[in-house]
Amino acid sequence: MRQIIQFPHLKRRWLHRLASAESGAAAVLAAVLFPAIIGGIGLGSEAGYWYLKQRQLQHAADLAAHAAGTRMRSGDSDATLYTIARRIAGKAGYTPQAGELVLHTPPLDGVYANNEDAVEVRLTRQIPRMFSGIFSGAPVALNAEAVALIRDGNEACVLALSRDASPGVKLSGSSLVELNGCDLASNSLAADSILMSGGSASLSAGCVYSVGEIVETTRLTLTECAAVKEYASVTQDPYASVPEPTNLAAIPLATDRTGTFTPTYDYAPGVKAMRFTGIDKLFGTVTLDPGLYVIDGGTLHANAGTTITGTGVTIFLANGATVQLNGTAILNLSPPTTGPYSGLAFFGSRSSVGVTHQVNGNSGSVVEGAVYFPKSHIQFSGNSKTSGGGGCTQVIGNTVELTGNSSLRSTCQASGTRDLLANRFVRLVE
Repeated sequence: MRQIIQFPHLKRRWLHRLASAESGAAAVLAAVLFPAIIGGIGLGSEAGYWYLKQRQLQHAADLAAHAAGTRMRSGDSDATLYTIARRIAGKAGYTPQAGELVLHTPPLDGVYANNEDAVEVRLTRQIPRMFSGIFSGAPVALNAEAVALIRDGNEACVLALSRDASPGVKLSGSSLVELNGCDLASNSLAADSILMSGGSASLSAGCVYSVGEIVETTRLTLTECAAVKEYASVTQDPYASVPEPTNLAAIPLATDRTGTFTPTYDYAPGVKAMRFTGIDKLFGTVTLDPGLYVIDGGTLHANAGTTITGTGVTIFLANGATVQLNGTAILNLSPPTTGPYSGLAFFGSRSSVGVTHQVNGNSGSVVEGAVYFPKSHIQFSGNSKTSGGGGCTQVIGNTVELTGNSSLRSTCQASGTRDLLANRFVRLVE
């Protein structure tokens, strides 16, 4: 039989040493891992805090961009857009001391780069580190971007720009106004922002939009809307950025009051100009060759039986000048389709506050393009051309009065005019 010799005391000593060795390794391992474990837990909690702050920053950017887009839709300046964006972002918890707000209109890059109907807001913020400070001492940089886009809108052909006039748009007497394929809008907040006076004024339009309220009669017909849209958004002035002619004294004076007029002064590339001063009346058959005609003071009248014809013509009213074309005159005018005054048939100076212009041709008169008096009252009656179902007439004034019988269209694709869009809405797209 094989004999086995055992040494129990050696076995116990070895096991004790082994246990002692394992205890030391665990302690070392714990010393190494515990800071990483604690740091990981802290970093996870801090990452959640970063995410929360990022969402708050993005929320502020979204609100700021939408607010700026809403004000841009109304035609406010870039400085106003920035002020509004900063105020709204602040109400959403953004503190400029901790970062920077940058506004671009149009955006500089991305899908909507150079889109004039878009506004971009960028917010930055730096937050101090907590647990993660053991890895880096630099603060955490957060960034948020949002883009708001002004979209859609319906083509209008009559617009009153005043924000408080009473009324903004008035249909007087027995006027009969037909707006074919276009709408009417008033930016006034007044209770009679749009006034159909008496019971005989008649209006047919696609839709009618009023920032304030409307006083209507049973002779209102809407072909595209179920009802008038009161408390609508402000409609932007599409010609607000068009510069007024300057250095008028350099433009040669016209001396005749009848016949054919041919501008010869090179006012701008592709634009010839002629100036009238102290004008009283035009009479007989008046033909205006293409160009810019400046009425420098005085009043532009037309005698009974006078016919004024012109293609590629812009008539600019300066230094308090007014136009008084009554219903006995025949007007056949259309604007240039290119150049700085593209689309403008009549252009009233923005310094002409409180004056009244009358553009009232007889039933055969046709005025194409924009009749634009942004700071003045305009009384208008006239027609768009109807050949082929086309025609484009826009009547834009501080306040507008539609008198007599008018039939206006807004088929403006080839007219050189700018889009006059009412009822636009703002949407976040990025």
